[in-house]
Amino acid sequence: MIPVKDINPSRSTPVVNISIIVICVAVWLYEWRLEKILLPTLHGAVPAIELFIRKFGLVPAEFLSRPYTLITHMFLHGGWFHLIGNMWFLWIFGDNVEDRLGKLRYLYFYILCGLGAAFTQTFISLLFGSGQVPMVGASGAVSGILGAYLRMFPHARVLALVPIFIFFTFMELPAAIFIGFWFLIQVVNGLISLPFIGMGGVAWYAHIGGFLVGYLLVDKMIKRNQSYYY
Repeated sequence: MIPVKDINPSRSTPVVNISIIVICVAVWLYEWRLEKILLPTLHGAVPAIELFIRKFGLVPAEFLSRPYTLITHMFLHGGWFHLIGNMWFLWIFGDNVEDRLGKLRYLYFYILCGLGAAFTQTFISLLFGSGQVPMVGASGAVSGILGAYLRMFPHARVLALVPIFIFFTFMELPAAIFIGFWFLIQVVNGLISLPFIGMGGVAWYAHIGGFLVGYLLVDKMIKRNQSYYY
């Protein structure tokens, strides 16, 4: 299912949400430029993007020596579809969460969700793999935003493009169904991919960890005396 928009107007301009999107796009454009540059190393010339990802992406086995990557990896992406998918979900669901939390709380919340996602994926990667595959992307933090949205607006309507056999149709679904189904997909894929976690691919456990952190943490972050359930 692909979300088109949510039927849940925001009461304020999502300045922080938009800023995060702009930063991620700007970083990706820089990454895209690096793909065309070769740098000499002791083992021959390698694309500059590989060194950049290795330096600023989160390598589970090395995060203690480079703790800054716990933050920087959230603003890197592995491709156009990776970037567009994350930013589209953030655009649709992030504005309402920012509206309810407030701008500074939202930024703090977003980072905490990203950290929760990073530690979850790091733990699983070290437990079942070598922990040498770099992790990049805002997916974990965005998953936390989905968890918060589900907690705050379970009955909000989401207009989604839904596959019906070989066709696609537009349907309005409650957020609880849309996001709940999305989370189920993350869990199923996480279990299926567990034996191959050392080979890279989608960081499913970052999605799961970020989502759970967002869902469980948002109640503690909400402004006092504010009603937020929709």
